[in-house]
Amino acid sequence: MSLSYETLTGADVAASLDDLGRLRAAVFRDWPYLYDGDPANEAAYLRSYQDTPGAILVAARDGGRMVGCATGMPLARHEDARDLPLADLGLAMDDVFYCAESVLLPAYRGHGAGHVFFDRREDHARALGYAVSMFCGVERPDDHPARPPDARSLAPFWEGRGYRSRDAVIRMSWTDIGDAAPSEKRLRVWTRPL
Repeated sequence: MSLSYETLTGADVAASLDDLGRLRAAVFRDWPYLYDGDPANEAAYLRSYQDTPGAILVAARDGGRMVGCATGMPLARHEDARDLPLADLGLAMDDVFYCAESVLLPAYRGHGAGHVFFDRREDHARALGYAVSMFCGVERPDDHPARPPDARSLAPFWEGRGYRSRDAVIRMSWTDIGDAAPSEKRLRVWTRPL
């Protein structure tokens, strides 16, 4: 499988936001997110990536079609940064680059896109002078009724890239597929030095 990759920053991000919104809404419907999202709302949420200095979007394309994407920005500029227990982790806000979304359609998984997504974001963060890369991974119980029988943890992949799970979580709320209202979810903090 041959994918092409494009790294976008600043105003160049704007042309990909609708595609990313659709992709995010589609991928996040699956395990472990189970997110009942709307592509238009997703695109609106993602507009900060075109306006935030230091933000990056890495697009994976099959021909002209976006099939995967990863985003990141300086943690100090991310709207969820205030919820992170940075002092407890021995981290300073201005040292951390936040790797946010990594979404890829199922047919394209297992062919190296995840490594390209992390490589490009980490290289970008290093070039900007950041010392730490961070992301948050959704945690669901093993006995969750919507857990697919073939679900596998991404922890070995993340650990292989040098990330480690930290003793810290943030809580976010969204509406799961089939639910009438949002419910709180736990997201584990993972970091690695750059």
